[in-house]
Amino acid sequence: MVRIVGIDHLVIRVGDFAKSKAFYGKLFGFLGFKVLDEYADAIGWTNGKTRFWIGPADLEGKIRGYRIGNIGFHHYAFELRSRKDVNDLEAFLKQEGATIVDPADEYYDDYYAVFFLDPDGLKLEGMKWGEATAKARAAKARAAKARAAKTRAAKTRAVRKRAAAKKAPARKSAKSKKTAKPRKK
Repeated sequence: MVRIVGIDHLVIRVGDFAKSKAFYGKLFGFLGFKVLDEYADAIGWTNGKTRFWIGPADLEGKIRGYRIGNIGFHHYAFELRSRKDVNDLEAFLKQEGATIVDPADEYYDDYYAVFFLDPDGLKLEGMKWGEATAKARAAKARAAKARAAKTRAAKTRAVRKRAAAKKAPARKSAKSKKTAKPRKK
């Protein structure tokens, strides 16, 4: 059976190639991507795992433009390392004057994201899911490990105490020590 092992690349068409190239160049630089290759009519970036390309739309595409809700691309999400990275991305986007359509927030249970638009209005997202759940699981695992360590330590102390008791000579109490009385003849 054929299995997909990942998404190799995404290619989008843009209305103003120079403007989009500048926008994506800054965005991908911030996100740790490097230029993969560049041609007169296309440029692609990669982070070693994901590839993202842009190229100019044809005349008809430029006239029609992009509208969320049309058939096709709705949005593209970049999975980030942490909620902090989502917040840092939002700050970067604000600094660059990008249009933020939904600010950094929790949109679903343990799904934290910021949504923004490229120069043509294509919706993009920086997101992190599962971080709070992972932290809760890790804390639960640490607590269980600490409880197990305490139990092991208590058992070790009990074993050592019993072993020490077996090795020690039996002691007689002060009452059991009687002085020998002389025998009467």
